[in-house]
Amino acid sequence: MSRVWNFSAGPAVLPEEVLSRAASEMLDWHGCGMSVMEMSHRSKEFAQIIGEAEEDLRALANIPETYKVLFLQGGASSQFAAVPLNLLRPRDDGAPGVADYLVTGSWSKKAWKEAQRYGDARLAASTEAEGYTRIPKADELALSPDADYVYLCENETIYGVKFPELPDTNGVPIAADVSSCFLSEPFDIGRYGVMYGGAQKNIGPAGTVIAIVREDLIRDDVAPACPTMLKWKTQADAGSLYNTPPTWGIYICGLVFKWIIAQGGLPELKARNQRKAALLYDFIDQSALFKATVAKEDRSIMNVPFVTGDAELDARFVAEAKEAGIVNIKGHRSVGGMRASLYNALPEEGVRALVAFMERFEKENA
Repeated sequence: MSRVWNFSAGPAVLPEEVLSRAASEMLDWHGCGMSVMEMSHRSKEFAQIIGEAEEDLRALANIPETYKVLFLQGGASSQFAAVPLNLLRPRDDGAPGVADYLVTGSWSKKAWKEAQRYGDARLAASTEAEGYTRIPKADELALSPDADYVYLCENETIYGVKFPELPDTNGVPIAADVSSCFLSEPFDIGRYGVMYGGAQKNIGPAGTVIAIVREDLIRDDVAPACPTMLKWKTQADAGSLYNTPPTWGIYICGLVFKWIIAQGGLPELKARNQRKAALLYDFIDQSALFKATVAKEDRSIMNVPFVTGDAELDARFVAEAKEAGIVNIKGHRSVGGMRASLYNALPEEGVRALVAFMERFEKENA
């Protein structure tokens, strides 16, 4: 068997230890005589799986009991609607609820567009005119004092920008999509009202969404239009078991949580991820051929877009990289060029292999 260096933005690389353990338990989970994919989500076996997953996640990220952990499905994009439907509060005079959106890339723009269907979703900042190459500064944010929440995508997967720090919202809850940076470094959950992310980047297989929601934001009196399945209280009251959850995905997420703990936790992963990103950015910054597309202070350590400035050369790079066992390196169609996603499970050796290939390609084509 030959494993490639997988730089996919998602579904993405998973730890080999996790894949090996899942394979060994495929037919018989802990002597129960069946696979996790076959067991009832109401069984005591699955209760142990989801219970341990939540317990390990809480321990990893220091999540207090004042926050609910929800294992959901429907993709992170389903939360583009769930956030406004659960958080917007119509005013006493009949005016719609208000939310501020910070648009720094494709995903936050999609979320903003969706929220406009349910209330007064205001554009508090946007860097679209600059090609989403940076994060807006604090003095550029037009925040509304009467907002029900402030929304942001903390790390934009496509454009490779990340908030270096969360904005000061003067007490207004922050709702954050953290899909492509979740569990890549320590975070203070107390800074967020709602944090959610798709698992398919740093945590597990596609199809599972994890939402961490402050208890006071989980209410019964949500918008009448809110579907039962998107109502956080529905899921919180049922312990994420209102309907059949993505059982296999939750199981894999649980194994990944245990893997992170065994690696030394989030501080250790942050140090590793910073080293990996530095290897790649340092080469790009001194390169005569490759160029990074994001302002240095706002660069993601998870998603690194870069270009040569020549579309044909970019295409040749992607093709030759694949022949060298470096795959899923092509940039998103809206950006072009290349993009290397350096998620937790990608070893430093893989980044060194990419840099060595880039160096060789530059000598042959610069």
